[in-house]
Amino acid sequence: MPPAKKRKTTRSGEAQVAAGKQVENEADGALSTTGETPAEETPAEETTMAAAKTSPQPATSDAPSSSSTPAEPARPAPSAASAAQERLARFRALQARAKASSDQNLKEATKESQRLATDPSQLTAINRQHAIASHKLLKADIEEAGEDFERKRAWDWTVEESERWDKRMRKKEAHRDDTAFKDYARESQKAYKRQLRNMGPPDLERYTREKLAAIEKAAAAGTLDIVETDDGEMIAVDKDGTFFSTADSTAFAEHKPDKAAVDRLVADLRRAEEASLKRRRERMAKNGDDGGDVTYINEKNKQFNQKLARFYNKYTAEIRESFERGTMV
Repeated sequence: MPPAKKRKTTRSGEAQVAAGKQVENEADGALSTTGETPAEETPAEETTMAAAKTSPQPATSDAPSSSSTPAEPARPAPSAASAAQERLARFRALQARAKASSDQNLKEATKESQRLATDPSQLTAINRQHAIASHKLLKADIEEAGEDFERKRAWDWTVEESERWDKRMRKKEAHRDDTAFKDYARESQKAYKRQLRNMGPPDLERYTREKLAAIEKAAAAGTLDIVETDDGEMIAVDKDGTFFSTADSTAFAEHKPDKAAVDRLVADLRRAEEASLKRRRERMAKNGDDGGDVTYINEKNKQFNQKLARFYNKYTAEIRESFERGTMV
């Protein structure tokens, strides 16, 4: 093993190192002879806290300071007379409110009783008679003055309004003459027109949307060609004649209506059934048949039973009820 290399030092450095070692040895010897450990320095914070604990606290005085605010003076209690006056005023206000409410209720009840006692059909008839009387009086005055009544009355209307009115009158007269039964084809046509009127306006937006969807579907399937003309108009050309409906088309059978259309159809059928039942009840009431038990064998016997019922029902009502209950003695 080669010898370790030693650092070459100067003599002055060696002297300093030897002096330092000598000082350390002397300090260790002094500590070992005395047996004391160097005292640890207490932090400044602990010293301050200890001083604060040992220092006496200043005595606090219980006397109030001169800067405190003075107490508010007590309010005087209300007297019995003023309290009674307030209660009396509130009582008078409640009495006035109750009286106003009762007066208003009386007025409303009077109006309601008058409205119920008045017949709306009679009011309509009176208004119609008043309008007819006014029309006749005006016509008589104009003819007495030597003027044309129809010409003068036409001054209050425009040409369009006059034409619409004449068309309405012609339609009304034709409808009045067409009330009698002619044949079943005519009756079915009238029912069809009535249903069209009650159906409401068509949904053009939905129709356009479904039409575009059908065209796109047919174009994608290859049965329809979209051709653009020179004017920029788009024309659908049916290749095999399956897109546009003909007399032999059966595509309508594949159509499925939405729920709103089905509900509208059901409501129309119910309305027609109710109207039929109403006419039947009116017809039965007119013939004197209230829908009870059949107590006749023919029309003549029915009339005779009705005559007996008019005269003797008030005497035989109790007996007939006893027979029906099965308690007749």
